Amino acid sequence: MAKNSSRPFIALGLHHSRSVYMQIIRNRRISESQWRHVPEGALVDEHCTNPGDAVIVALADWRQKKAELLRRITPPGVRLVAGDAIDDIADDLNSIALVALEFASVTEGRGYTQARVLRERYGYQGEIRAIGDVSRDRLAFMERCGFDAYELRQDCDLQDALKAFSEISLVYQSAADEQPAIASQRV
Repeated sequence: MAKNSSRPFIALGLHHSRSVYMQIIRNRRISESQWRHVPEGALVDEHCTNPGDAVIVALADWRQKKAELLRRITPPGVRLVAGDAIDDIADDLNSIALVALEFASVTEGRGYTQARVLRERYGYQGEIRAIGDVSRDRLAFMERCGFDAYELRQDCDLQDALKAFSEISLVYQSAADEQPAIASQRV
């Protein structure tokens, strides 16, 4: 396995190499992300080698360039920050393949609520990806809220992070994952 220092990295920007993709955790497995983050306000075509490239754009760019993005071969992904409302994309969820929810810091928790709203209120079946300040210790909680993909910080070991999903066996409240809370398991 490659060391962390050799993993391709993006900082809410571009892959430094157009031919190398970032490793992420998706559905509890390490895989290469085929998605490219396009910086807010940038031209999509400047960051993609072909029209089939999968792109993640900021909410503001989705609003401004929706028609152009929908003409692409691969349905787009939309990146939301903590202050963005899910309602802003609710009518478009059938056209959005991925929603990336950004955690600006470890103390930011609104992404958990955004993920639950996507899954529970809107029945969103696409990928919900955690990006930004994402670390091993929060993965199980993120998964319970509806996340299924994670771009971990560069200092996190992906292989070690996989263990986080099985470390919590009892939960105290219900969540999007429908795992029964401990109170409902009493005999």
